[in-house]
Amino acid sequence: MGLIVERRLITFIVASSVFFFAYITLRSWLGVPPVKPDPVIAEVPADDLQAPVVGGADPLALESPAGELPAGDDVTASTPEIKRPQNTEWLTVGSMDATDDYFMLVTLCSKGAGIERLELTERDRSGALKYRRVDVTSGYLGYFAGTDLVDTDGVLVNVVGPGTPAAAAGIQVGDIIVGIEGEAVVSREALLTSLSKTRPGQKVDVEVTRSEKTETLAAELSEHPLDLMRLARDGGPDQIKGNLTRLSCLLTLAKVNQTRIGDSNVAMRGLTDPTQLNWDVVRESGAASFSVDLSQKEMAVVGGDALRITRSYQLPETSYALDLGVQVENVGTTKQDIGVRLEGANGISLEGWWYSTKISPNWGGAAARDLVYKTKSSGHVLVSGFELLKAAKAEDKSNADPALPRYGMTPLLFADDGADASRDLSYVGVDSQYFTVAFVPAEGQASLTTLERGGAGIASDPAAIIRHQERAVNSTYYVDTLSRSLEPGEFMRQDLRLFAGPKYTSLLTQYGLQDCIYYGWFSAIAKFLGSLLHGLSAVGNYALAIILLTLIVRGCMFPLSRKAAVNAQRMQELAPEMKKINEKYKDDMEGKVKAQRELQQRVGLNPLAGCLPMFIQLPIFLGLYRTLSVNIEMRQQPALSFTDWASNLAGPDKLAYWGDWLWDYLSGRGIGWLGPYFNVLPVIVVVLYLIQQKLFMPPATDEQTALTQKMMSVMTLMMGLFFFRVPAGLCIYFITSSAWGICERIIVKRTLPSKKHFDLAGLEGGATTAPVKSQSLAERIRSQMAKPEPTFEKPSKRKRPGGKKK
Repeated sequence: MGLIVERRLITFIVASSVFFFAYITLRSWLGVPPVKPDPVIAEVPADDLQAPVVGGADPLALESPAGELPAGDDVTASTPEIKRPQNTEWLTVGSMDATDDYFMLVTLCSKGAGIERLELTERDRSGALKYRRVDVTSGYLGYFAGTDLVDTDGVLVNVVGPGTPAAAAGIQVGDIIVGIEGEAVVSREALLTSLSKTRPGQKVDVEVTRSEKTETLAAELSEHPLDLMRLARDGGPDQIKGNLTRLSCLLTLAKVNQTRIGDSNVAMRGLTDPTQLNWDVVRESGAASFSVDLSQKEMAVVGGDALRITRSYQLPETSYALDLGVQVENVGTTKQDIGVRLEGANGISLEGWWYSTKISPNWGGAAARDLVYKTKSSGHVLVSGFELLKAAKAEDKSNADPALPRYGMTPLLFADDGADASRDLSYVGVDSQYFTVAFVPAEGQASLTTLERGGAGIASDPAAIIRHQERAVNSTYYVDTLSRSLEPGEFMRQDLRLFAGPKYTSLLTQYGLQDCIYYGWFSAIAKFLGSLLHGLSAVGNYALAIILLTLIVRGCMFPLSRKAAVNAQRMQELAPEMKKINEKYKDDMEGKVKAQRELQQRVGLNPLAGCLPMFIQLPIFLGLYRTLSVNIEMRQQPALSFTDWASNLAGPDKLAYWGDWLWDYLSGRGIGWLGPYFNVLPVIVVVLYLIQQKLFMPPATDEQTALTQKMMSVMTLMMGLFFFRVPAGLCIYFITSSAWGICERIIVKRTLPSKKHFDLAGLEGGATTAPVKSQSLAERIRSQMAKPEPTFEKPSKRKRPGGKKK
């Protein structure tokens, strides 16, 4: 029986193989039948598939029956082949040259016609970069979009930005960098490693191969400009596993006649995706444009006709807004209903994500990169990156492509079925601690009213984001334009601007983005302290300004501090009486508290008076903390100009790097308690606090007080652990305040009267005498009922009354 089954199985396999071979052969001889588009499944989300039918017809179905094309349209007909560039090109708009008036240097890529990198290049009065990277101290040569070579060592230069040290040194597109300062460069990683050993202002020799000849070029390195938008792979040590490397502001079709892209998809299924094509490039002064043609054959898959898409980027001088233009022209022979999807920015700078605190109106807190948008109906809304990641994980599908962004994980920001006010968009973008990148209306427009829908998502693989690094998730978004019916030869156009700049109130107000600056509680104090620090910075250094601010605050509080010191001295004088009360009422807590209160009232002592200076300093501390977390003027300000230590008062002082040998549990970015750097300023703060406690804490009068004092010392050490990554500017405030407090107590102690404040002899027996405690009716009844019963002797033991026996 088993042999028969085995023979039948072999026969079935052979017959099936012969059948499929014959089918494939005949199919190749007879030709491939026309592709029949699927009118419903094309790109309709699951929710839309169950949408009610209007007027007896499916609004998402193609005009022609399934499997049929309009008359005269033959997909297999000969169509002119579209010739597209085979090689990817890179180009730039803007400049890094200090003599130019550009505030940005933008690198564009022809594959997808998106933004690969955006660097802020504005200069201050001294000619230095106004916004540089604060997480690196090495020299900067330039961004090359470099690629490793297969057949030889070196890095191919694909782009050289105007005004960069590389451009000044004469490095050109097509050069192969093979050495830096005598060290061989075999790959992009080796190039970055060689440059990481350099310093700004250092002159280095760069060896390049050009036309099969090796040349040595001299380059003077500069500071790193802040790369506000960059590829995830270029994030350096701050990059985390799971974030995707993807261009920003990519474009694809959102609607073609009755076929619509899904809210959770990045392209229409079956359509040749424009984001994956090499576009034709037109270079202009201060601008660049790209164009790509989609043939009739490519568009027929989704029920459309030939199209030509054109994109333009233009950067005005002295501006933080990049003008974007999108034009879609119907170059086919039939009428088409077309809509466009434009992706937003991603890869926003992650500087300081593992130590910074971004103030958020949401109780769940803020990530390093959050989504913000504002419509006429909703007002300003912040969607945390935590929420986007949580939604992506909850709805993630196992068959999803981990290399593509995840959209549609949350309800749409606005949709075509909403009210007009919900689609009246003022801005939508990604917000970080000190910078914002957002779509805003074109110049002269109050809002964007030509958009149909918008959604949020993450350019990350949610399954790859590890725990405690969720703050660094790559948040992003998209917008879909209203569809428009185009006759052959007609075109539609969408203009808007991409703002990418610092969060200055005056600057953001120009673009309607002022709501992106949020101080939260104590905002009035934080803004006042920020203005005061800005004025005090006239001394030439913000660290000195913080010291002066602390001295001003503590100086104004001196009368209260002196009163607190007098109060502390009086408490020490009363210590013997307090000790007597404790001994008197060991087992009566209520009586002890009452006796202590009566003693304090008799001598006119308020035990809470010494806490008043602390309560006054609390709003100042919180206000300064929020100023350092929100006010961009604190960013990049050094404590000392001649050293890299404490070069950013808005971040930790970073005395030494220990991340290469300390456990990740302690030093890991996001996952470590301490972070990858040893910070000395928090240690100084803790030491000063312990000294202050040792010098001025009154001696313990009992075991409970001694235990309390020990707990205070332990809590001081624990607070030093929790606040190990606080901004250096806040530590300077703590250090100055503690040093002032120590000196103040020493000086005040010498000015206090030497005589006693109280006559302890007069208090003797008064405060320590147990007061007669009045009893309530219930207590009196309980005391009567609780009296022991009288005892009597046994009759045999009783004595007889006096007298003689009879």
